[in-house]
Amino acid sequence: MLGFPLFPDQASTVAGRVDALFYFLLSVSVFFATLIFFLLIYFALKYRRRSPGERAQPVSESLRLELAWTIIPLGIVMVAFTWGARLYFTLSHPPADALEILTVGKQWMWKFQHPTGQREINELHVPVGRAIKLTMASEDVIHSFFVPAFRVKMDVVPGRYTTIWFEAIKTGDFHLFCAEYCGAKHSGMIGRVIVLEPMQYQQWLSGGVTAESPEAAGERLFVQLGCNACHRPELKALAPPLEGVFGIEEKLQTGETVIVDEAYLRESILNPAAQIVSGYQPIMPPYVGRVTEEGLLQIVAYIKSLETVEVKRAE
Repeated sequence: MLGFPLFPDQASTVAGRVDALFYFLLSVSVFFATLIFFLLIYFALKYRRRSPGERAQPVSESLRLELAWTIIPLGIVMVAFTWGARLYFTLSHPPADALEILTVGKQWMWKFQHPTGQREINELHVPVGRAIKLTMASEDVIHSFFVPAFRVKMDVVPGRYTTIWFEAIKTGDFHLFCAEYCGAKHSGMIGRVIVLEPMQYQQWLSGGVTAESPEAAGERLFVQLGCNACHRPELKALAPPLEGVFGIEEKLQTGETVIVDEAYLRESILNPAAQIVSGYQPIMPPYVGRVTEEGLLQIVAYIKSLETVEVKRAE
């Protein structure tokens, strides 16, 4: 009997579905590998040359056989594709009520910030039975967030945001790895996800050090960087108002439209001249090098939290 499990625990809602697809692909691969080796040996023996004067006999083509070994593999591949695509779309669309936690990968650590402000390094406390969405950014090189027990993995790429979500179905400690080589101490970029009962999670939150929420920290940075000097409803002729802007469709000077999401807000902070809102001039300075990835996530969280107001865009 093995002293260790062959596979990690199935500790999330999607783990069983990922494993089922894996077992299907493994079974198909084993079946056809066995069939090919069997037929290879069988035909080698059956059609071996028995005497120096023996000549091969003409072989007639079989349309049924040709169709069979074309249609059957095609059907199997389409089943695997459809199965995998449905699972991919499930993993790519977190529930609307998911608890969002800001995540930053940095050589060689994972940094987390909860909605209530608590921060963690290489440890992530989450409640069981609650969908968790991680909005992730990298301070330096490509990392990859990987929790084997949850069967989730996502690259964390410099210059862009990526998201991943999971819902734990059992409590306990689960290994967290960086699955992308990120430098000399890549093997040490490990941590753990600690899944607690909802009441224990609330106790952990209340027992932590009081800290600014991401929205409050983002508002503080927003003021420190002087963004509020222009981005105010009463100055809407100078800069686009930000109240209720997240998630809407903006028209650009080029005539194109863009959805205001995390990626658009990030680019608009670092390189505001890249996509200018129609009716405004490129007067905002770039903030590249003036704010960290963690700070950008906080400012974006603050903008997302602003309440919707009736603001008429400059035409």
